[in-house]
Amino acid sequence: MRSSTTALMAGVMAALPFAALADSEDPIVIPIHNWSSQIVMSNVVGQMLETMGNNVEYVTTDSQAVYESVRLGDVAFEMEVWEGAFGASFREALEKGGLHDAGDHNAVTREDWWYPAWTKEACPGLPDWKALNDCAAIFATAETGDKGRYLDGPVDWLKHGQERVEALDMDFVVVNAGSAAALWAEIGAAEEDKRPIVVFNWTPNFAEAVWEGEFVEFPEWVDGCDKDPSVGPNPDALYDCGNPPDGYMKKAAWDGMKDKWPDAYETLTKISFNNAQIAEMAKMVDVDEMEPEEAAEVWLEENKDVWQDWVKQGS
Repeated sequence: MRSSTTALMAGVMAALPFAALADSEDPIVIPIHNWSSQIVMSNVVGQMLETMGNNVEYVTTDSQAVYESVRLGDVAFEMEVWEGAFGASFREALEKGGLHDAGDHNAVTREDWWYPAWTKEACPGLPDWKALNDCAAIFATAETGDKGRYLDGPVDWLKHGQERVEALDMDFVVVNAGSAAALWAEIGAAEEDKRPIVVFNWTPNFAEAVWEGEFVEFPEWVDGCDKDPSVGPNPDALYDCGNPPDGYMKKAAWDGMKDKWPDAYETLTKISFNNAQIAEMAKMVDVDEMEPEEAAEVWLEENKDVWQDWVKQGS
């Protein structure tokens, strides 16, 4: 498969209607995290920049610490700044200086507690969070005793599930999954016997096309809920509300990128993926079992009319 997709990419590059001239010979370093859409998207953008003559390198980076890496110029940019998961780390880095907002994607995001449709049959008061809490016992496992289990994302995603449980006095124990794949595996296993589960989920991703489900409705998000205890129903705690139901997905760029790689930077500012495109990228890896590099090559081949226009605008 690798040889055929490499040949495919060579054909894409040969067909480009513009000159491929690098801004700088130094590599543009792109961070990679631990969920499929970000890995594929980063490869899509990296391969796109290679068609412009740039050298590109990829480095595995913590999804919260990456904003410090961008700020210091250790990596050039971050492609998926999700408001719910990474907004606080992004804002903190912005205040220090060294990186900036390089524009929004067209995608609208949501990240929160989620359950598959069959769970509602066992807890009919859903999606209200109080009803969920009243049903906590049906989510209990050997690991959590008489309390319900909430399967959160990996620890480094910092979803603040434990803080929310404490702030809202919920009868749940937060357990962290090791990866996005572990979340999907848990949903798939629960589907076999329609076992009630509540897990961290987000949109856009491929899962919404595979499993019907709903997000839990917590107290409405109000700006400041994550930094001011007086905001939200519990005046003594942070994270006592849901995540934004219509969150942003931004791009963050090192301040020095626009001077060192001006064409690549201008192209970056033009890039804007929508929900369907991001979900498709995740599906190629999580369902179709492609390697991320192969998925990126296929996406570029199938979407020339989308990305070549971005490159033209940036060149």
